[in-house]
Amino acid sequence: MAGGWGGFRAIALTHAQPLLLQVYEQPFLIFGVGFSFAALTGLFFKEAMCFNRAEAKVLTPLVPLLLLGHMSGLIQPGTERLLLLVWAALFVVFALRKSVQAIPPDIGDKSVFAYLAEQAKGKAQS
Repeated sequence: MAGGWGGFRAIALTHAQPLLLQVYEQPFLIFGVGFSFAALTGLFFKEAMCFNRAEAKVLTPLVPLLLLGHMSGLIQPGTERLLLLVWAALFVVFALRKSVQAIPPDIGDKSVFAYLAEQAKGKAQS
């Protein structure tokens, strides 16, 4: 996410307008902030596959669709607004469900790491 924040800062500091307005008016600036959304999309994908969350399944394709649609100009402003509203609502649901999720299932099965450590010890002793 550090690269995304660097993009946000670089764009925000070189223009007089607010960042969101800049990205809206100059879609190519998505290249500067898109890494943060790529990271979010990866998180949505993981949550959809690991926890079968409906909102994550919708958010996974929705974020790239919105970004690429805005950047290319293929999505009409009214449709873009509607999709952005859907994204915001589903993101709130996602964040609320994630905030009350138990930590151990989110971390995953740590026995894999113990197994890999044993394998590394075996190879070191050979």
